[in-house]
Amino acid sequence: MAAGKEIRGKIKSVENTKKITKAMEMVAASKMRKAQERMRSARPYADKVRNIASNLGKANPEYTHAFMKTNDVKAAGVIVVSTDKGLCGGLNTNVLRAVTQKLRELQGEGNAVQTVAIGNKGLGFLNRVGAQVVSHVTQLGDTPHLERLIGPVKVLLDQYAEGKLNAVYLAYTKFINTMRQEPVVEQLLPLSATKMEADAKAAGGEHGWDYIYEPDAKTVIDELLLRYVEALVYQAVAENMASEQSARMVAMKAATDNAGNLINELKLVYNKTRQAAITKELSEIVSGAAAV
Repeated sequence: MAAGKEIRGKIKSVENTKKITKAMEMVAASKMRKAQERMRSARPYADKVRNIASNLGKANPEYTHAFMKTNDVKAAGVIVVSTDKGLCGGLNTNVLRAVTQKLRELQGEGNAVQTVAIGNKGLGFLNRVGAQVVSHVTQLGDTPHLERLIGPVKVLLDQYAEGKLNAVYLAYTKFINTMRQEPVVEQLLPLSATKMEADAKAAGGEHGWDYIYEPDAKTVIDELLLRYVEALVYQAVAENMASEQSARMVAMKAATDNAGNLINELKLVYNKTRQAAITKELSEIVSGAAAV
């Protein structure tokens, strides 16, 4: 029964794969809860910074920060947030498809594009398509740390402040729920006063406030808007990590279910093959007895 032995080997192999995918599903489910808690705990801070930045932008019209000025140059920057590992369904594929479309759009307008990669998958993709990668950070682990993100991102922020870029875009996967994650490409710089005001209202801050500045308005606004941009980047990475674990859990569950279905099909084929071999042997024995 060479065919039966081969089928048994396939069944054993698929069963081993099923054990692995089931274990990865359980690990992803555990990490997903922690990632969602981290993402939700970071949202109030980001919302409050948006609220204060919006009020300061309206309270001091005589001072315009470099992040709120429009630069007339033909160059743009894109920050790409992706995962370090695979096996998370179409998560990276969707966001990198959106990045590809944005790069074509910017290059079609005659812009020289510089990129920053956060995550190993995004770095590999940008290198394959020949994009100019000015900085990158990989192997962030399960917990994002702001001090590791500031350095690579600051390269584009400094270039925009110096007037070398006309816009900076942020691409990441936004967490909607466990079954749904959406790729997002949003403009990070220049900061729009109307956008900050809309974000602040969405966060619940509909009233304007006046402030007393110490030591002066310029120092406070410069520091706050930098923290505002950093908070947006950190929140994007936290959202992407929550999306990664959710997508991986769903993908591993689907793989486990498919492995179970395949095992059942192989067992059915094995039983049919075994029954056919037994029937053949019986018929040979009966034929031999009849001949004697």
